[in-house]
Amino acid sequence: MEGYLLEHKDFLIEHSHWLYLVLLIGTFLEGETMVIIAGYFAATYGYLSLPLIILSSFIGTLCGDQLAFYIGRFFGPRLVEKWSQAARDRVARVTQMLHRYDAWFIMSFRFIYGVRNVAPFAIGMSAITNLRFFVLNFIAAAVWAVSFGCIGYFFGQVVQQLLQDMHHYVLLAIVVVAVGFWIIHRLRRPKPAS
Repeated sequence: MEGYLLEHKDFLIEHSHWLYLVLLIGTFLEGETMVIIAGYFAATYGYLSLPLIILSSFIGTLCGDQLAFYIGRFFGPRLVEKWSQAARDRVARVTQMLHRYDAWFIMSFRFIYGVRNVAPFAIGMSAITNLRFFVLNFIAAAVWAVSFGCIGYFFGQVVQQLLQDMHHYVLLAIVVVAVGFWIIHRLRRPKPAS
């Protein structure tokens, strides 16, 4: 894959605006992994800009959660009635967390596995005002986009530095592992009967 990326570097740089659009759409739906990978590519290959990664991620996650909030606000109870018991239990869990932690929950639900997708929908069914959710969601989306973009970028820099420092050891390790497998294979072969 690295060879392909390097071989098509000019094409990827020229069409990087499409990668930002893909990132925006991906973060509209979910996307921590996409943001980390984009940050990694920005650090490793330089095809993408970290500030634009953060901006695309911010817009995507903000809009996605705002849409889910309004779906919950206007259609929530009718939709929840049609869901499975497990999905209704997740909505009830989110509602309990919202009542208990209020603003802190709205600021952090993006980072909580298992409630990330249903949280803005359930919050929309609550008494939280539209403006309050928007302000808290705006702040949380910014923190989320900066956090995951920087994590990916930092990871890319670390990997790049390790590979630069240790590239000759990688080849040695591959040779040692290959020879080791060959020796094990030779030792396990049944010996011919004499």
